[in-house]
Amino acid sequence: MASLHAYLTPIALLLVSNIFMTFAWYGHLKYKAAPLLLVVLASWLIALPEYLLAVPANRLGHSVYSAVQLKTIQEVITLVVFIAFSVLYLGEALRWNHVAGFATIAFGAWLVFR
Repeated sequence: MASLHAYLTPIALLLVSNIFMTFAWYGHLKYKAAPLLLVVLASWLIALPEYLLAVPANRLGHSVYSAVQLKTIQEVITLVVFIAFSVLYLGEALRWNHVAGFATIAFGAWLVFR
């Protein structure tokens, strides 16, 4: 039987990696005047730590989760991080249809783990 650490470490690593990736992909939206090439280069630099966390997360996680479960965990974390990012960093409103859509995705994730 795997320890609780084996189950939680990949989730923690995926959470932190998704924070980096969300900033890499969407953080530049607050800086629309910045040149595109500069934005791309900055995004690559931000994405490097994401890979340094995501790859070990998946390697470690595959000892207790299937690949499908790992991908599902990653997608749910991505949505949670993105909701917080879009509201807190970009100042965008979270509307009822966003919540309903994300809830539908969460239901799909629940099915994966059944």
